[in-house]
Amino acid sequence: MKRTHLAKELNENLLGHTVNVGGWIEDIRDIGKIIFLLIKDITGPIQVIVDPKEFPQIRDLQRQSSILLSGKLQKSKAKEMKVELKLEEIGDIYHSSHPLPIDPTGRLESAIDKRLDARALDLRNENVSKLFVIRSIALEIIRKTLREMSFLEVNTPKIIGSASEGGANLFEFDYFKNKAYLAQSPQLYKEQLILALDRVFEIAPYFRAEKSNTVRHLTEFYSVDIEAAFLDYYDIMEIMERVIKKVIQGIKDSGLIDYTKNEFVNKSMKTNFERLTYSSCIEELKENGECVEYGDDLSDSSLRKLGQLHTGFYFITDWPLKLKPFYILENEKDPFLSDSFDLQIGYLELISGGTRQHDPSKIRNRLSEQGLNPSMFSDHLKVFDWGMPPHAGCGLGLDRLMMCLTGSMNVREVVLYPRDPYRINP
Repeated sequence: MKRTHLAKELNENLLGHTVNVGGWIEDIRDIGKIIFLLIKDITGPIQVIVDPKEFPQIRDLQRQSSILLSGKLQKSKAKEMKVELKLEEIGDIYHSSHPLPIDPTGRLESAIDKRLDARALDLRNENVSKLFVIRSIALEIIRKTLREMSFLEVNTPKIIGSASEGGANLFEFDYFKNKAYLAQSPQLYKEQLILALDRVFEIAPYFRAEKSNTVRHLTEFYSVDIEAAFLDYYDIMEIMERVIKKVIQGIKDSGLIDYTKNEFVNKSMKTNFERLTYSSCIEELKENGECVEYGDDLSDSSLRKLGQLHTGFYFITDWPLKLKPFYILENEKDPFLSDSFDLQIGYLELISGGTRQHDPSKIRNRLSEQGLNPSMFSDHLKVFDWGMPPHAGCGLGLDRLMMCLTGSMNVREVVLYPRDPYRINP
């Protein structure tokens, strides 16, 4: 027997037809003369009417077993379903072993670590699987929106021979008797690619060896990175605002989340994202009792305060140059500032980006200032002698965006198999 239809494809146009369906058994209701069998596939539920005299083996089935069956489609008396299946033939049965490690229906709650240990089963919970349907929708919209703006999708190496941005948060390993690292970002590669490809984007996993055990940090995370020639950081902010609004609209249109009462989403869709300068943030924080000085990085406490004062998405622009990586361009009017931005939702940083420094001599100076050896970046720097145009770009934390748009309290909820300092399995 082969499955002929998914749950969402069963409708009144098929009444009287025999169809083959497959899924896992969500519920069995035995009322004596009749058995109601509820099975599910990824598209929804299917109610199956069973005559126990013809199919007594149904009574012996365990919930969450997978099954293939065939039957005739008929009108349903149930309010929530227009059609149901009258069982005519049972195909293959794939039995589940009880007790199961978690209740995938969600009726009995389990701690997130226990759920992650049984993630494949956890995904049978409709509220959990919905998160990944939404994530898939978001990815499709991001790709479509960027392509419409002439961005080309690329794939850069994840095994690299030197630290792409410096720093100590790198996973190091032996690579055929050489030292190698897992990439923490595609930054240098995407800058090089715009020399010829003009506008590029990549959606891929990256790795940071940070021992951060928080609800927003992972050691393996997905990033949406873009880079474009002849654009500046204002252009990039406009592009990413458009991308995020398109994603929100797509999720709304899917009907999977009701944003009717979501204040920050509704505000963000109706107005432009707020743009605050770093300087104005410092002044505002001081006025609200935060102990912060000009030139300081903004702590979680400071960002939480800003999030209370500015609901919705907001950009923080023009950060002190010393707080930004070596490849960020200094501000033309004030060389102590940078042409950079972060996009925040509350205390949560979603995007970091800016206009890039395209003068190789200045890049060398910045590398030295940050304690990095310019000779370690020779492969990258030589590209800037081949007519490198001015350019700008950013990186968006996809997992954090999904966390915020689905109302999840922990980034691990929106990642299929999350990796953190304490989790490397399953």
